[in-house]
Amino acid sequence: MKQFKIIIEKHPNGYVAYPIGIVGAVVGQGETYEEALTDVKSAIACYLEIFGKEILEDTFPAEVFIAEAKVAI
Repeated sequence: MKQFKIIIEKHPNGYVAYPIGIVGAVVGQGETYEEALTDVKSAIACYLEIFGKEILEDTFPAEVFIAEAKVAI
């Protein structure tokens, strides 16, 4: 078992979840928070089975921060 930090975003049409510390695109989605979390956990397991542990970054972040920044557009 390995612990992953997972970002879960709430959108108007559901939830999107993705892990931190995996090389490549691994995404889960669902109508609820729990569905998105379950889906991303399944996606992580499948991705590891197909590509192996090499897709894991050498070091996982101890903490994750979310920041806001204004950008001229």
